Amino acid sequence: MEQMSADQARRVALRAQGLLGAPDRRGGVSGVLRSLGAVQLDTISVLARSHELIPYARLGSVGRAAVERAYWDGRAFEYWSHAACVIPIERWPLFAFRRRAYLARGHRWHKLDGLDAAAKKVLARLRDEGPLTSGDIGGARNGGADASKGPTSSGSAPGEWWDWSESKIAIEWLLDIGEVACVERRGWKRVYDLASRAVPAELREAEPDDATCLAELVGEAGRALGVATVRDLADYHRLRVAEVKAALGPAGLVPVKVEGWADPAWADPAALASEPRGRHRTTLLSPFDSLVWDRARTERIFGFFHRLEAYTPKERRVHGYFAMPLLSGGRLVGRVDPAREGRTLVVRKISLDGPRHVEAAAVALREAASWVGCDEVRVELAAPEIRTPLLNSLSNNNEPTWGNMHRS
Repeated sequence: MEQMSADQARRVALRAQGLLGAPDRRGGVSGVLRSLGAVQLDTISVLARSHELIPYARLGSVGRAAVERAYWDGRAFEYWSHAACVIPIERWPLFAFRRRAYLARGHRWHKLDGLDAAAKKVLARLRDEGPLTSGDIGGARNGGADASKGPTSSGSAPGEWWDWSESKIAIEWLLDIGEVACVERRGWKRVYDLASRAVPAELREAEPDDATCLAELVGEAGRALGVATVRDLADYHRLRVAEVKAALGPAGLVPVKVEGWADPAWADPAALASEPRGRHRTTLLSPFDSLVWDRARTERIFGFFHRLEAYTPKERRVHGYFAMPLLSGGRLVGRVDPAREGRTLVVRKISLDGPRHVEAAAVALREAASWVGCDEVRVELAAPEIRTPLLNSLSNNNEPTWGNMHRS
């Protein structure tokens, strides 16, 4: 069995996630999506929405319009993976196992008498009127805010998701079982269409069995993680541990022993073929980035405990509403809780693992500000030993570039 040091495992994970080595600029946003297999969506927008922050973290200041085109230009669909995620359209057949499971269960969040009749009405409207948003169909019984995802991807319920109208319940059910597809968002609302129109026939008609789906998805998770425990692999697409264990062999992953890991690990053979070296990205990460979305894995690999506090009462927050981990030199070295006021990026709170990371924070903040159209950074709350050197560093007008990186 191959042996791997903890440091090597960390670098393998970074390379697999596209955060170590030269960025794939030719592949662009679509390349990032294909390599990760799933990009998580979330309703929160501070600097930008999470699905925009993921390619930004890997590619730098990619145009935000280009991000949306790459996701919603017929190359992806939205479905349940780690949470509500954007998934490459060619992966549609691999989620047949989940669509079949929902169909066998007969419901998802809501049980509804007359679901079949409501679903037929929705399908008839889609056939006659073309793609519809949940607002078009009357998403909530009380006419309240559109809740496009049900519970948020972080597990909390926005707005009136529990008070969906019959048509909203029906269309979400049809999405669950693959009769309806979402291949576009408009004003943050899902746009629903008949799968027969939205998904290419060769993908829609492919029905791999459960074992094939699971082997492919476990293999994909292994490639995206580089090295992982069974629970890490299960968390990536929210599979059952037993399903992952049965799929390890067919997925082509190989057992490895990682220094300091209590549980056995599995690796993508390609990740073991060469030593992970190259340039490290210095950037702020979305809390929903697949590098850090698994709290236990993040703590094991980086020694960094991170918890999204957006749904924690304000007085109990430690790091802030949407604290973003700071990645520098291949390590997580701090947190920034950002906001935007006009053309100013506001640092509500920043905490770093020591003053030596001030320049990295300044690089990340200047680049993020430029990306979202801000020309000023204002720091509100920072420890005294950080505040002055950070302000001095931010006053440096040199544009951050890929030259502002560490090598390993």
